[in-house]
Amino acid sequence: MEATFWITVGGIALLMILSAFFSGSETALTAVSRPRMHELERQGNSRAAIVNQLLARKENLIGALLIGNNAVNIGASALATAVLIQIFGDTGVVYATVVMTVLILILSEVTPKTYAITRPDHVALAVAPLVRFVVVVLTPITLAVQFVAIGALRLIGARVDAHRSFVISEDELRGAIELHKGPDPEAREEQRMLRSVLDLGDVEVGEIATHRSKVEMINGDLPPAEFVRKVLASPYTRIPVWRGEPDNIVGVVHAKAVFRALQNDLGNVDKLDIARCISPPWFIPESTTLLDQLSEFQRRQEHIAIVVDEYGSYLGIVTLEDILEEIVGQIEDEHDDKVAGVTQQPDGSYLVDGTVTIRDLNREFDWRLPDDEASTIAGLVMHEARRIPEVGQQFAFHGFRFEIVRRRKNRILAIRMSPLESAEATPDQVAK
Repeated sequence: MEATFWITVGGIALLMILSAFFSGSETALTAVSRPRMHELERQGNSRAAIVNQLLARKENLIGALLIGNNAVNIGASALATAVLIQIFGDTGVVYATVVMTVLILILSEVTPKTYAITRPDHVALAVAPLVRFVVVVLTPITLAVQFVAIGALRLIGARVDAHRSFVISEDELRGAIELHKGPDPEAREEQRMLRSVLDLGDVEVGEIATHRSKVEMINGDLPPAEFVRKVLASPYTRIPVWRGEPDNIVGVVHAKAVFRALQNDLGNVDKLDIARCISPPWFIPESTTLLDQLSEFQRRQEHIAIVVDEYGSYLGIVTLEDILEEIVGQIEDEHDDKVAGVTQQPDGSYLVDGTVTIRDLNREFDWRLPDDEASTIAGLVMHEARRIPEVGQQFAFHGFRFEIVRRRKNRILAIRMSPLESAEATPDQVAK
């Protein structure tokens, strides 16, 4: 009798150890850093590879661990109940319930999970081989249980995708980026750049293109000497060339191409063949996303493209640098990375040029102004006002007060923006 008692106690202890293993493994493998595991696998860590394999079929992993954990917990409770009934009679059921609940809660649940959540990567790598064995052994049971569970859910009208992928979604990535904070200024810059990378697929070329009114161009019909003079005087190495009328873009001239041609002609400007210096224009629609355009720039090894609207009319240009600046931000010099066209006033307000893009403001100041209906701050004001406002008019929406400072004809040139004192941002406009 005594030998049987101690064998049973040893069995209960073993089952509780297995319960702690299942509980800690579940916590560690669900909290493990997926990026770190992928990096470790890339470096040749075989245990990290096992972790990634398990997480690729997360539903089977969780199912097997839950089945194993419940099985050993029930087994331990049954053995304890049998032993205590023999000792105390029918009241042994009560003693077994209380004792096993306390022991399982403290030793098999809270303790291993607390340890695992504090060192998830370390624990996941340690238990990965054994967990893989458990998952393989229990897979038939796991699939059967999932089939029954999904069937029961369908009976009550719920729909569950048993093969749903556990790939990290874009929303999860954005959430992780928002959590990427720290005391150093570099953390804010990293956060801003990571946000911009995810936005590349949602922003269209037309939103960041340099408008035709601001594009420096050269008349291809100029005499060679005058043409070369303008190329040399320009601060840009690639310049659109037009003929006949400014809308008729015939190509792009590269300063190096002009220098090579002059060298071949022994510096004789009059012999310069302008047509040989001009590369064919590359026209792209304004609706192209920045992600697609960046890929095209890389594939074609180009640095500039001519942007046209749906009717083929010339709108402006976009360059590789424009897209890169969407990621890293516009840099004036090594000491100043503020948005061009924005000046902070002593009273805390901002004097903003109407052509400043909403994306630049949001990225620089961590604002949340909507850019769905307009790309510039002037466009946003006109969209919300539903009219072209007069100088001096004020509007309040999206947590800011907007005052029209300068206007030329139908264009808003400057706006004063002031954060509303009230913490509640209202979408309703207030005109004065």
